[in-house]
Amino acid sequence: METAGTGASVTLRDVAAASGVSLSTASRALDERGTASRSAAAEHVRKVAQELGYRRNSFASGLRRGETRTLGVLVPRLSDTVMALMFEELERAASDRGYFAMVATSGDDPGDERRAAETLLDRNVDGLILATARLDDELPRLLRQRGVTHALVLRTDGVSPSAVGDDEVGGYLAVRHLIDLGHRDIAVVTGPSFTSSAVGRLAGARRALDEAGITPPEKWLLAAGYGIENGFSAGELLLGENTSRRPTAVFAANDNIALGIIAAAHRLGITVGQDLALVGYNDTPLSARLPTPLTSVRVPLAQIASTAIDLIVNPGKEPHIRKSMPTLIPRESSGPPRHFTG
Repeated sequence: METAGTGASVTLRDVAAASGVSLSTASRALDERGTASRSAAAEHVRKVAQELGYRRNSFASGLRRGETRTLGVLVPRLSDTVMALMFEELERAASDRGYFAMVATSGDDPGDERRAAETLLDRNVDGLILATARLDDELPRLLRQRGVTHALVLRTDGVSPSAVGDDEVGGYLAVRHLIDLGHRDIAVVTGPSFTSSAVGRLAGARRALDEAGITPPEKWLLAAGYGIENGFSAGELLLGENTSRRPTAVFAANDNIALGIIAAAHRLGITVGQDLALVGYNDTPLSARLPTPLTSVRVPLAQIASTAIDLIVNPGKEPHIRKSMPTLIPRESSGPPRHFTG
């Protein structure tokens, strides 16, 4: 039985009777799974349902179809701003399609990722969305073998259905911007090498450098983590007092890394935006509100989330790996090169 949320129980049969339509017509008018019908009859049914206080029990309806209308989302950690924003967008996109999203975290640990995925599957979710994929990850392969509906988001293993930003284009845009400003001493700090996002952003950065005939020292191409502390350590290595030659510009492969580099630069008496040009990635809300607003590559998270949900709801459509285009957002943190002694 499908019940009202308050007061006496109001069933679908009650709505049909009050509307003067068949049970099946009332059910179709109130079905949230697809685009709502705009016919006069359907509008009348929805108006009557609202007046009666009817509330569709999507969970019960889903069980009758072998569905729970629930999606499991797996992220490395919700303390990461990008992952938290990504889940919010996934939750919104799922809700728009009549689904509920629940989240679990893995800490970027493959064992924890596998256990979290099994926990979500034990709750009979209709599909999994993973923001945790590693290039050497076994979980997407196992999900494919088991026929579990799933999609990867932000990161891809190159095989499973994936909704990602075009990381190579984003890395290229960031470094091309620095080159166009006149920089040639450019360092790149990427995320962990087991993520497709870090690999793609580094590839794009290298392409821009190669086009300009720039060959930075290998020690200026650092693979770090995606945390602020990783950026701070990288900043100390690149800008430290014992460094004989310093870059005039740095591309940080996410805004957290950029924040860490800003902190390291401040400690060393180096002014970002004047002594050092800096470009981040993801354009998190804080970027525009820093004392020196951060130039960053904006990723269309809402578009990526919508694509990921579509990959779950409409599996099998091509292409399996769908890329959304990033955009460079220039701000005060990136300016032309200027010599400094530190």
